[in-house]
Amino acid sequence: MNVTLLIPARYGSSRFPGKPLAPINGKPMIQHVYERASLAKGLKDIYVATDDERIKNAVEGFGGKVVMTGPNAASGTDRIDEAITTLGLADDDLVINLQGDQPLIDPISIEQLVSLCERHPGEFDMATLGVEIRDEVQLNDPNHVKMVFDNNFNALYFSRATIPFGRDNSDYPVYKHLGIYAYTRKFIQTFAKLPLGRLEDLEKLEQLRALEYGYKIKVAISAFDSPEVDTPEDIRICEARLAVD
Repeated sequence: MNVTLLIPARYGSSRFPGKPLAPINGKPMIQHVYERASLAKGLKDIYVATDDERIKNAVEGFGGKVVMTGPNAASGTDRIDEAITTLGLADDDLVINLQGDQPLIDPISIEQLVSLCERHPGEFDMATLGVEIRDEVQLNDPNHVKMVFDNNFNALYFSRATIPFGRDNSDYPVYKHLGIYAYTRKFIQTFAKLPLGRLEDLEKLEQLRALEYGYKIKVAISAFDSPEVDTPEDIRICEARLAVD
């Protein structure tokens, strides 16, 4: 099973235009994501999937690989679908979709997700990671997506709200979803043909499309948080983290 990691990146974010090229300690954010991913073992290739020439030029400028996609992809996974068609991956090839706003992703987390899929082929449709929230600020921040799962670590729901809500007990752990997915090329093509989900559209979370149509998402719990960059303020948080690391 070949493993290809793709990083979808678009320039025109409504909340933070040009986000992939925002400098973090002198490097564009997309370079941090790419270089972190390149430290993970077991990957055959890494590409940035983008529709923007500015991002393409930046990635090629630091020696990265790019696959160009059209401008109308509805989600990161839809952009990935275009990219894998261009790359000609086999149906059973494993694709890792690492969101381009994860400049602090730990390579071990990527390896954990790959290992999960290699150990349990065909037992689920998608896989992703979560981490227990220990920073109280994240609990009520809708930019930090929360997740709940069953006793077999199958995802039940993802939300920007704090779930589960402890009516009488607030000690129950809350888990944050990390922006990384694993699936085969075959499933990505199935996913891309599904109509937009109602919950997906409401929460603006593409993984809900899979759950709404009855597909199984397996969850693994990472030991490493990976703060997303959603605002310019998040850039400063990442720089502070990198200074400590």
